[in-house]
Amino acid sequence: MKKPLMPKATAIWLIDNTALSFEQIANFVNLHKLEIPAIADGEVSVGVLPRNPIENGELSLDEINRCEKDQNIDLKLLKTSIPQPKTKTKGAKYTPL
Repeated sequence: MKKPLMPKATAIWLIDNTALSFEQIANFVNLHKLEIPAIADGEVSVGVLPRNPIENGELSLDEINRCEKDQNIDLKLLKTSIPQPKTKTKGAKYTPL
């Protein structure tokens, strides 16, 4: 499952600016559901600046409004036209001494 670029910063913004449930936010940013209340209480991620997923093209306002009305629906990441990096690696390199 794809997740936002900066999950904790996105979670902070969603907590502060929406009426989404902690479980919906946890599912969207791919964090544990107990970490979201800790972020909301200020116990975790102190000093992390919020990141607006609407401005960054990860969510739409319509998607947030739709999920605020029904707590059983999960947020869906918007499809982007920006090419994603490939995750293939050749493996560990051997460096002779």
